[in-house]
Amino acid sequence: MVKSRARLIAGTAAALSAALVMTGCGSKSSDGDTAAGSSGSSCVDTSGDTVKLGFLNSMSGAMSISEKTVSDSLNLAAEQINDAGGILGKKIEPIQEDGASEPTVFAEKAEKLIQSDCVAAVFGGWTSSSRVAMRPVFKSLNNILFYPVQYEGLEADHNIFYTGATTNQQIIPALDFLRTEKKIKSIFLAGSDYVFPRTANKIIKQYCEEYGIKVVGEEYQPLDQGAWGTAVDKIVSTKPDVVFNTINGDSNVAFLQAYDDKGLNSSNAPIVSVSIAEEEAAAIPVDLTGQMTSWNYYQTVESPENAAFVKAFKAKFGEKRVTSDPMEAAYTSMFLYKAMVEKAGSFDTEKVIGAADGITYAAPEGKVTVNGENHHIAKTNLIGQVQPDKLIKTIFSSDGPIEPDPFLKTYSWWDPSKE
Repeated sequence: MVKSRARLIAGTAAALSAALVMTGCGSKSSDGDTAAGSSGSSCVDTSGDTVKLGFLNSMSGAMSISEKTVSDSLNLAAEQINDAGGILGKKIEPIQEDGASEPTVFAEKAEKLIQSDCVAAVFGGWTSSSRVAMRPVFKSLNNILFYPVQYEGLEADHNIFYTGATTNQQIIPALDFLRTEKKIKSIFLAGSDYVFPRTANKIIKQYCEEYGIKVVGEEYQPLDQGAWGTAVDKIVSTKPDVVFNTINGDSNVAFLQAYDDKGLNSSNAPIVSVSIAEEEAAAIPVDLTGQMTSWNYYQTVESPENAAFVKAFKAKFGEKRVTSDPMEAAYTSMFLYKAMVEKAGSFDTEKVIGAADGITYAAPEGKVTVNGENHHIAKTNLIGQVQPDKLIKTIFSSDGPIEPDPFLKTYSWWDPSKE
């Protein structure tokens, strides 16, 4: 199934338009909108002994390689919370929907979960296109989305909590590592053709300009397309010190297969990836040993919390299964939501959001803390290296959790108006 970039963008635009028609012209949220959402009536029913929560993940399509495992981790968290008594004494009743790797479907299913299934909150999404498509739905219907994936930043929404990394917690630390530890002088940018990679690479290019790193190439392919041969040829000819990979989903399989076919590896053409975690690495049929990643969690993190998480996940889903950053961020989001609700003493959207600031959780990745102003969480950056068994080992770590700065206000070189 190959779709053009135009279709992906058109789908997102259609979802946005539909949601804005539904909400009226005055309810469109700006990038920094953390003001209270619309006060539409809610059909959430907590009069019984359960509360419905929506799980919205791509169970089919190009992104299913990554998103199915997120659904698994959400179900594990729900089971553990229920075994411990639930949330305010209510057992979680998960309602699973398939976003089908299409932004318009994510928007439609989010609306269904909120208006028909009457869920108190929704957990899911992966691509920025899916998040952008859902954003006006949560704004207009005043529900909460917990988004578990690293993304390009430059956003803070009243109705969204971002439990994956923003740019200053993943991409910029990776660039700092490459510049100071690897002493790179040139870089090649390879990404999927949608919001996250293009915005991330805009930030990367400004960083490189500031620090004198030459960008020798920049290539994109549609999200579910595998025609990476020409781009890899350009990598061969430009000989960059490193390739910065913002490719998502099963496109990584095609990219790295083409990479391997040209004789490229971590010794002669190192890569830093920000969307390849343990789940994707295991599915890529080439030797990735030595290639690098930038995340906030790996299965190999050493802590009692992570040991318990990995053990529980494997016990439920099989010993051969692996854990990864997005699924850990999704798992963590369930416990953060539980803590917010219990602090608020209510499932009411505004009361839960109002209780969010300062909520902490001893997550498998380490201690995380919710920032009530921008709805992101403080996270420790980990630069990893793929091992022969396809697990990822930390080779460099930030000095503790990094406070989220989604708009890059603390970086003087960043100019959002500059292309």
